Amino acid sequence: MKQSNVERMIDEITEGIYQDYPELLERYGERGREKCREDNQHHFHQLHTAYKMKNDQFFIDYANWLNGVLTSRGMKSEHLIDNFNRIKKSVWKEEQSDEQEAYIHMLQKANESLSKEKATISQQK
Repeated sequence: MKQSNVERMIDEITEGIYQDYPELLERYGERGREKCREDNQHHFHQLHTAYKMKNDQFFIDYANWLNGVLTSRGMKSEHLIDNFNRIKKSVWKEEQSDEQEAYIHMLQKANESLSKEKATISQQK
């Protein structure tokens, strides 16, 4: 995927998150918005790496690791799932390609894994 398209998608995703969750701006300020952008750059980098390696599990493992880091810092799994859904929506709008289809597939599989993990934790409580 073209870097200019990725940057545009990241801008849209970040703005959408902060529009839908204004409390994030109150809680984390502008630094949080910048961190959100950085996080999305990492998400796209991991997607691209997994795509090049032809290894979906690489991205799924990244998602599960990141979820552990984020939830230990007070975020919720729902935030990451929402973020991945926003990426999926943005990628869907791009020109159809093998890369686009792979990203959407990996994001869906990662969200399924995160949801399954979340359900398992809820049952253990």
